[in-house]
Amino acid sequence: MPRMLYLAFIFFVMSASQSAIAANWPHWRGVGGNGVAAEATPPIEWSDSKNVKWKVAIPGHGSGSPVIWENKVFIVSGVPADGATTQSQQESLSRNRRRRGGAPLQELKFSVFCFDRATGNKLWEQVACEVKPHQATHSTNNFAAASPCTDGEHVYAHFGSRGLYCYTMDGDLVWKRDDLGRMETRNSFGEGSSPTLAGDKIIVPWDHEGQSAIFALNKRTGETIWKTDRDEPTCWATPLIVKVGDQKQIIMNGQTMARAYDLASGKELWRCGGQTERPIASAVSEKGIVYIGSGHRGSFLGAFRPTGSGDIEGTDNVLWTINRDTPDIASPLLSSGRIYFHKGKSGMLTCVDAATGKQHYGATRIPDFGNVYASPIAAGGHVYLTDRTGTTVVLKDSSDFEIVATNSVGETVDATPAPVDNELFIRGEKHLFCISGS
Repeated sequence: MPRMLYLAFIFFVMSASQSAIAANWPHWRGVGGNGVAAEATPPIEWSDSKNVKWKVAIPGHGSGSPVIWENKVFIVSGVPADGATTQSQQESLSRNRRRRGGAPLQELKFSVFCFDRATGNKLWEQVACEVKPHQATHSTNNFAAASPCTDGEHVYAHFGSRGLYCYTMDGDLVWKRDDLGRMETRNSFGEGSSPTLAGDKIIVPWDHEGQSAIFALNKRTGETIWKTDRDEPTCWATPLIVKVGDQKQIIMNGQTMARAYDLASGKELWRCGGQTERPIASAVSEKGIVYIGSGHRGSFLGAFRPTGSGDIEGTDNVLWTINRDTPDIASPLLSSGRIYFHKGKSGMLTCVDAATGKQHYGATRIPDFGNVYASPIAAGGHVYLTDRTGTTVVLKDSSDFEIVATNSVGETVDATPAPVDNELFIRGEKHLFCISGS
């Protein structure tokens, strides 16, 4: 092969490989943890039938978001062991959950599903464990609320107190850790923090009403590399990994303090107070600045320079703070130098400049849009906001508030959608949808 043709071939292969990596959504908030799919251009209009490439029924209940690697889509669910998986039976279970004030304690098959991205056909299903949860959960929560994650070699499913399970991409169990303990969550609200992959480690948050901690496990073996205790009550946030100089930090929300840990050792690096009760929203980061907030029984969103040490409250490492209309359950979206966030659990949206914290627009009510659990995402120059009725409002990714389209899949959606290429994957209460304009 002539040299120039050979070099062109190598360049093509490398470019194709990079494109494949860029097209993945390996974590519930995407590659960078900010909720942005820079190269994706999913549709802006759909219904439960329009622009639906496929939809597949999902047994049981779960609100862990879908993750995608190349041709595979992964989700998790808690499936009743007694086989109550038909639509009428699921509706009966939902009514019981609401009537009893929480999900009933019944034997569940904690399951991992893998679907073919092109067709929606199920490639494999694995039951990680079959067990009755030791504690109830909130009426709007479930027992499979944590999102899986993948590095393209393995997929990791976290069922909290039921364990963390590592599978090959073909569904073979590699290892499991079901010995980390049992969480006792605040008011039996249930569990839901998702793990995060970072190099050779998988970071597992473990905040509850007992001794809280954060773990770093070897992602290939499951062995504990380090464990750091945390002086925190229940928190549902997911860790964010940021690079600060030659060091990688783990950024973690918390009711007592927002904190950063050294990825290599687990040592606490800096902390800052000001958060509100039972934080759920996860941090975002861009251009060397970290943004952390919460919005239950109070409001706080702060911009932090992660180069400080010890308690940085009141120092110049705190660039700005906001004390109203901050996010509760849904995490903020950081896109193109703008931070978008909901007021509490409501559909009211604020957009601020990430550098200064100044508003582009204040808490703005979105028509026909209700309570929100799913976090906003950005793709193709648009922002996608999804409420619990299954309505997704599409805005321009802009400093001006402009609605482009309003859509619905016709069922409850609590999971954050996943945009990849020209598709959008939505995990509803009953179905997994692949939305595609092609």
